[in-house]
Amino acid sequence: MTDSGGAPSAAGAAVGRRIGIGLMYGLWRPRVLGAWRVPSVGPVILAVNHSHGIDGPMLMGTAPRPVHFLIKKEAFVGPLDPFLRGIGQLKVDRHTVDRKAITDALGVLEQGGALGIFPEGTRGEGDFASLRAGLAYFAVRSGAPVVPVAVLGSKERHSRLTPAVPPLRSRVDVVFGDAFQAGDSSGRRTRKALDEATVRIQERLTAHLAEARRLTGR
Repeated sequence: MTDSGGAPSAAGAAVGRRIGIGLMYGLWRPRVLGAWRVPSVGPVILAVNHSHGIDGPMLMGTAPRPVHFLIKKEAFVGPLDPFLRGIGQLKVDRHTVDRKAITDALGVLEQGGALGIFPEGTRGEGDFASLRAGLAYFAVRSGAPVVPVAVLGSKERHSRLTPAVPPLRSRVDVVFGDAFQAGDSSGRRTRKALDEATVRIQERLTAHLAEARRLTGR
């Protein structure tokens, strides 16, 4: 679902949230901590660590409001293409400057929506050790607060059916951190300002991940 201006609609993401709630709570046992830290209204960026294939759907099903995720274009294949578009998700080409994805993501924030980003760019250790500049750009350009999110437990053990998901009915912790501003309040969008914002973001995300592991014992 898209609005008249082409940006994904809140209605599409709301449908995706309902689907995510049913799937994630039906197949696993999410434990959600700190969801109250997500602003209830207005633009917000949820920055999520990425170590497993269910991290995005898990956040969609546990976040307190609908989320539009930037998802790699490789996922938009066959029937998944219209499905992902229909639930308000954004296709992005990670190997080039994808201007449509940038415009769509900024459109979500301009409409007061929640944008989900994997700042590491791809699935890895999920430790925020290497961030791409995209998160800083969206945060500085839009002025939207960033909420760090740690998804823990999704890669500790694998299902016997497929290594791509945790065992069914296993516990997955989703920990939301305090919202913060990535910019320095100067409004600058120079390369230096974005580099400084990236460093600032990485420090906050890494600190949140450490705290989330302490809280959950993971």
